[in-house]
Amino acid sequence: MSFGTDERLHKSLGSKLLNLIKENSVPIMFIIICAISIPLSGFSISYLINEIITRMGRNIFLILSLLIPIMAGMGLNFGMTLGAMAGQIALIFVSDWQIWGIPGIVLAMIVSIPISILLGLLCGKILNNAKGREMITSYIISFFTNGLYQLVVLYMMGPIIPIAHSSIKLPRGYGIRNTVSLLNMRQSLDNLLAVKIGTVKIPVLTFLIIGLLCLFIIWFRKTKLGQDMRAVGQDMNVARDAGIKVERTRLISIVMSTVLASFGMIIYLQNMGNIATYSSHSQIGMFCIAALLVGGASVDKATIGNVFLGVILFHTMFIVAPSAGAAITGDSMIGEYFRVFVSYGVITIALIMYETKKRKMKSREGKLLELAQREEEKAN
Repeated sequence: MSFGTDERLHKSLGSKLLNLIKENSVPIMFIIICAISIPLSGFSISYLINEIITRMGRNIFLILSLLIPIMAGMGLNFGMTLGAMAGQIALIFVSDWQIWGIPGIVLAMIVSIPISILLGLLCGKILNNAKGREMITSYIISFFTNGLYQLVVLYMMGPIIPIAHSSIKLPRGYGIRNTVSLLNMRQSLDNLLAVKIGTVKIPVLTFLIIGLLCLFIIWFRKTKLGQDMRAVGQDMNVARDAGIKVERTRLISIVMSTVLASFGMIIYLQNMGNIATYSSHSQIGMFCIAALLVGGASVDKATIGNVFLGVILFHTMFIVAPSAGAAITGDSMIGEYFRVFVSYGVITIALIMYETKKRKMKSREGKLLELAQREEEKAN
């Protein structure tokens, strides 16, 4: 009797372990990659810690902006790029007005709010007409809006939108230069209240702001609107029958995500110290989504823990891959190709896994329904 119980217990533990590995296959894969690459890269532990903390401060706010649309069942919001564009436009205005430091960052955030709300409303309205295809639609919207952004920045800034300082304008007299310097604003947020432990700098104020956003997300999930978003995310038809305004709720989630993404982009660029006017925003959505998925998130479920784990693993790989590639092959470009390949590959794998899981669930539901019908027929 005891032997049979032990056998069942071992089988139960084995199946639980197998399910745990399946559910966390992407983070486990990255932990293995990082464990192999770190010794090969030759970087010291203090250097890696410093780099990871810097990148956490730079990227986490942006990635947290993805959580609200996932909660509302809208999947991975590739449209966060619209918020990044709003943040960049706000920083261009602030640079032209020559307002630097913390006041410049705060003013840029205020200026970005109406722009990001407008772009968020545009994106949300379109996504409400593309239910079930939100991710690919938001991805295409980001390309379309990038065209509008380039039209504004390349041709309208100067002749239509007043830009006073020639230092940020192209030599022809209109349009913005390829790079706008934020040297007078560089790391203003990160250096204020910064603590240095040995060679490791901890940007305390930046992490406090990130912490406040985490607390806001935790609180927001418990509010009436947050509960409505979760209900919409679980089943739109049931939510509609319960009296929830589904389209309005989804629209609010996208607007909130776009506004938070604009703030995140301002935090990101003040850390970098310059704006690559025509390219800073182009890959930001892809890398943020890849980092979130690396942390163990999925298309329909993501937590704050996934964000932090994803940033640590993804950016550790980003730091060590070129050096590890050079150590293995003698060519550092292999590492560059590898990390770009992995960032796209992770998104692809996550989407395939999500679709497979969804089909299995539908198949299981279909079988249960068929079984119920047979039972009903037998009873009759």
